[in-house]
Amino acid sequence: MVRDRMALLGDVADAVAAAMARVDDLGPSGRRDGQYVLDLHADDAALAVLRAAGVGVLSEESGLERPDADEIVIVDPVDGSTNASRGVPWYATSLCLVDRDGPAAALVVNLASGVRYWAERGGGAFCDGVRLRTSGCRDTTSAIVGLNGIPPRSLGTAQVRMFGAAALDLCQVAAGVLDGYVDCTTDQHGPWDYAAAVLVCAEAGAVVTDASSRELVVLDHAARRTPVAGATPDLHAALLTTRRSFDER
Repeated sequence: MVRDRMALLGDVADAVAAAMARVDDLGPSGRRDGQYVLDLHADDAALAVLRAAGVGVLSEESGLERPDADEIVIVDPVDGSTNASRGVPWYATSLCLVDRDGPAAALVVNLASGVRYWAERGGGAFCDGVRLRTSGCRDTTSAIVGLNGIPPRSLGTAQVRMFGAAALDLCQVAAGVLDGYVDCTTDQHGPWDYAAAVLVCAEAGAVVTDASSRELVVLDHAARRTPVAGATPDLHAALLTTRRSFDER
């Protein structure tokens, strides 16, 4: 068992940041759609630290290793890699350590700014040492909501934002910057995109579920989900109802 889980996650994020600083090729990897050369360098750096620690790994870029380990780290070395490739300063390393009881520790680091969001199960959520609380927004009409994808019609919110990195976007709900988050695509996010942020949100008081009520944090590289988040149960329920209506015919 890892003695200091947050220290391990921090070491991984530091290794990825160092690797990113050496990357000068921001183009596609040529291996699969949506993957960049920077993703591969970042993944190599993350894996070196995680393998040395003896934990299992579920990585977007390299799959599942040691699935029977007591502790497995779900990692997206660079969430928002398209932003990174275009110079948009909104991309992150997302790390969630899962044990036999579920998500136990999480770290999301904005690689452009260095801002860190973290949480431990039962210990609260923090951003650079400041405890996080949601906005407390309950009413859709006054909510500012982050989106992934383009909705087929208005959500009925006050405003929307589209930033392009799910882990960071969801952390803004935990921080009270956004009131909610709705994935307007269907089953396009893997566990690495949101697992860490789900724990950060939960510890800050936000509610995050899959639009189809499936388990969000799963150790399956093929799994895809549609996350919806709200600062409060009331707002989450309203956003979830709206999101589900998009799939009705």
